[in-house]
Amino acid sequence: MEEDSGRIDCPDVKDDYADEVRATFFDSVTGLFNHDYFKLTLEREIFRSQRYGDPLTLALIEVDSYESYDNVNDRFWLLKDLSKVILENIRQSDLGARFGRNTFAVILPGSDSSTCMIALDRIRDAANSSFKVHETISIGVVSFSKDIKNSDELVERAQVALSQAKMHGGDRVYRLEKKGVLKEKDNARVLVVDDDLMNTMLLKRLLLPLDYQVITSSSGQETLAIVDNEDIDLILLDVMMPGMDGYEVCRILKQNENTRLIPIIFVTALEDKDSKIRGIEAGADDFITKPPNALELTTRVRSLIKVKNLNSNLISIENVLFSLANAVEANDVYTQGHTQRVSHTAYDIGNRMGLSPRELNAIRIGGMLHDIGKIGISPDILHKPGPLNEEEWRIMKRHPEIGFNICLPLKDTLKEALDIIRHHHEKLDGSGYPDNLEGEAVTIIARVMAVADIYDALTSDRPYRLAMPKEKAFGILRDEASQGKIDEVIVEHLLEMIG
Repeated sequence: MEEDSGRIDCPDVKDDYADEVRATFFDSVTGLFNHDYFKLTLEREIFRSQRYGDPLTLALIEVDSYESYDNVNDRFWLLKDLSKVILENIRQSDLGARFGRNTFAVILPGSDSSTCMIALDRIRDAANSSFKVHETISIGVVSFSKDIKNSDELVERAQVALSQAKMHGGDRVYRLEKKGVLKEKDNARVLVVDDDLMNTMLLKRLLLPLDYQVITSSSGQETLAIVDNEDIDLILLDVMMPGMDGYEVCRILKQNENTRLIPIIFVTALEDKDSKIRGIEAGADDFITKPPNALELTTRVRSLIKVKNLNSNLISIENVLFSLANAVEANDVYTQGHTQRVSHTAYDIGNRMGLSPRELNAIRIGGMLHDIGKIGISPDILHKPGPLNEEEWRIMKRHPEIGFNICLPLKDTLKEALDIIRHHHEKLDGSGYPDNLEGEAVTIIARVMAVADIYDALTSDRPYRLAMPKEKAFGILRDEASQGKIDEVIVEHLLEMIG
């Protein structure tokens, strides 16, 4: 008789245990880690960064038009394809997780935002080419810094970066710069670009009295690499260089959302009108003739660095507004993603209609901020499961005016977007709010936003009703247009676009 060792093999129990562990840490759809495990890991990595000073970067990744896909199978494969791309393009030390419905997170320990931009760009390109349907993704990136108190604050900043990526058209990686009050600083970083060492040394000597940190480059390619990895406040750029000339370098930097605000001064021996026109077309902010006058050089450099710092301050304030807008949505499961969907839909309509770049930019920004005024409305009213009474409705109709007043201090930068924030509920027959505008008094961008907003509201779940089929929403929009309440031409553009 075989001796009983007392060991009991129970494969079913082991399999159940493995399944339970997997359910605890992994997302069943994508195979990535789930949100709970992501939070635990992020808190651990923040602790390590605080204790040992190791760099840490967080990226949030989102499918740009996920909500536009009615087919559940299309949505499923979008998520599967993106999760596979993420796993194939991150290091073993990184962690990929499903952060939300169609949002993914990647924690990159030991990397700052500059060094990981190449990897994230690679993820974006790989995802765009691997999707079974034509789609793009956006990525928001932020690095941990000493002024960040906890994981929630780091996530909030990453969400702001993601919103910026989407606000600027999607299909991009947006890196959020360090927060804090920006001011003219004695240690501003100036990049001097010239293939002639003598010219480089001369410019460095002229900048010495300003006590700026001067970095040098001798070629266009080297310049682009430096700007991609360093926080540069101003560039003194030679025009005539072998290989990539100054015009091309300037054009590339000014077309990049992350570098377009860096002032560029051409330092050149070329004084003819055609050369200056080429420089202006490339995006140059100023010109100085070689050899430069010391007073002229330092005056123009200081002036443009002040402008750069002012613009950076305004962008920081705009980021706060986008954070507030995200906070409004985060408080209501029924409206999450609403502002991004409306902004994208309105932008696409405006693009089809041939609106100007200025109008399209206003639509994109106004769409992201149009409901920010709801932060001043009681949650009891916002989340009420039934119809609002007369007094509740009177309060609800104040949100466009509240949002307008919140954003008004940024009127010089938001410009026409303010009109969208205040007037996206106006009707052409004067029955809208808050100002009861009629006809042509309702601007074209506010009309576009109104149609996009109504359509998204009708086709989304709300506390008091389920989402309507798009065909029923189309019927309601056509009825509103036939009654002269909303713009019939814009409605038709939407219906043709969505089909």
